[in-house]
Amino acid sequence: MSSPVWHPYAHIKTQTPAPRVVGGSGAHFELESGERLLDATCSWWCMIHGYSHPRLVAAIREQAGTLCHVMLGGLTHEPADQLARELVRITPAGLNHVFYSDSGSVGMEVAMKMALQYQVLSGRPGKCKMLSLMKAYHGDTTGCMAVCDPEEGMHSLFAGLLPKHHFAPAPTAPFDASPEQVEADLNALRSILERHHAEIAALLMEPLLQAAGGLNMTSPAYLRGARALCDEFGVLLVFDEVATGFGRTGKLFAADHAGVTPDIMVLSKGLTGGYLGHAATLATDRVHAAFIGDSAQHAFMHGPTFMGNPLACRVALESLRVFEEEDYLGKIAMLNQTLKRELLDDRALNAHPAVADVRVLGATAVIETHTADALAGVASFARQRGVWLRPFGRWLYTMPAYITSPAEMAQITDVMKAWFTED
Repeated sequence: MSSPVWHPYAHIKTQTPAPRVVGGSGAHFELESGERLLDATCSWWCMIHGYSHPRLVAAIREQAGTLCHVMLGGLTHEPADQLARELVRITPAGLNHVFYSDSGSVGMEVAMKMALQYQVLSGRPGKCKMLSLMKAYHGDTTGCMAVCDPEEGMHSLFAGLLPKHHFAPAPTAPFDASPEQVEADLNALRSILERHHAEIAALLMEPLLQAAGGLNMTSPAYLRGARALCDEFGVLLVFDEVATGFGRTGKLFAADHAGVTPDIMVLSKGLTGGYLGHAATLATDRVHAAFIGDSAQHAFMHGPTFMGNPLACRVALESLRVFEEEDYLGKIAMLNQTLKRELLDDRALNAHPAVADVRVLGATAVIETHTADALAGVASFARQRGVWLRPFGRWLYTMPAYITSPAEMAQITDVMKAWFTED
């Protein structure tokens, strides 16, 4: 009998039965069939410690014996308070206030509402639109769909439902570009702000790595320039670090590469090591201060049921401890070296006629092809070789767990290359 589960991003008529996962350990998960697959995507980029990490499992069990959940409305608890203090400690200086939610998409909805309300409370009610970037992906909820790429994104069917926002061209200068190379990107951003700043509340961006929009990798100089432009035009800067946070770009946060503090930062995915759904939207003192007042409009009207869930907060705290105590930034640097050596430096791969580009940043690598047809069947090809790869569109990528060993990383890159080089 087929399962009643409705799977995401699946074409119901043509989808094949989903393999049933029964367990996992380290960088592998295990199927009911007995197969053991090396996860090259760490379950949509969140299982940074891999599966069945003993310290994270123990943290959940311990917290479950004390307090599984309580509403954060009018109440608090130690895991929520402690995690907020830790997030303030590790994020860019000045992000001193933490609002919890239960997913990255909702965290971005919070950020947009927060930015708009900040502008209203600051006497600028006309600033009620967002400015996003082409190639952006910020989530699948309605507000987030409206700030995803409206042309190449996946939400064009819902255009009639969505509010209209402004979009700037996606930055084109690569990660190692000089400030001069970034100037054209910043000029394009300035042009949009000059024309529309009176109605723009915030600029939203995935710093350095536009993930689900095509793994576009951009320059820290663009972040610094965007920060200056936002200050010039009275626009808040919002960093969506749902995918980039917790080491994915090689530093703890993508913002750290540029030495930039956004006005609002959104975290999820790696926040709990992937073990429970949770998110945090952080704001600066300036943003927070605007909400201090006597009118009804000064209350921030948002409150997800499971915000600040004790289990999620407790496992997030343990995830942070493991990350710092076990030198995960060092592990990420080693993964980066392997990815560069095996993919960037492979002449045959880069010269293959189907390959448009190969990019590496931190613990992320992508082989971009000219057409999506070039990747048809790659998931089955990889599975036969013991690797779980799930490409999207024209992009074959890996975002492995940080505990992936050098041999396991080589296995992943070998399979990615073999798709193009084996007859």
